[in-house]
Amino acid sequence: MPYHWLTQAPETDIRRMHLWPYRSLPKRGFVWFIGGTAALIALPMIAVLGTPVLWGVLPFVLLALAGIWLALQRSYRDGEILEELTLTPSEVRLTRQGPRHMRAEWQANAHWVQVELHATGGPVPNYLTLRGGPRHVEIGAFLSEDERLSLLDELRAALAGNRRGPAQ
Repeated sequence: MPYHWLTQAPETDIRRMHLWPYRSLPKRGFVWFIGGTAALIALPMIAVLGTPVLWGVLPFVLLALAGIWLALQRSYRDGEILEELTLTPSEVRLTRQGPRHMRAEWQANAHWVQVELHATGGPVPNYLTLRGGPRHVEIGAFLSEDERLSLLDELRAALAGNRRGPAQ
């Protein structure tokens, strides 16, 4: 799951959860993909080595590789999202750090916060929001439908436990 609860010291009643988007192509896979793509593109070019055709085709091959490289790098930068949910007995705070240093923060009284699932009617199926006060805020927008359902159960349990106070 692309989220986890951070460990907490037993004497504190603060709980934190980090959420992040799933990366289907890790950095190590990126290196292998670019290398494999370069090798597969270069393989047919062996036939034109030593001919003027090579110089006509080479700029387009390099442009294609550079385009793939830049598109994947942009995808990595756009995927640099971290949501941090902090639960204390008095407050619930959601902080979202997005790409290009964008930051958004939401907070509400812990007693009034509710987790809501919008199975239909939202921008995605199983749209998950936190409601506390007049404002709804989406949590885990980048998660899959199943992950949002799993997160729903965990958040409801955590908020219920948070209202009861720390375990004795």
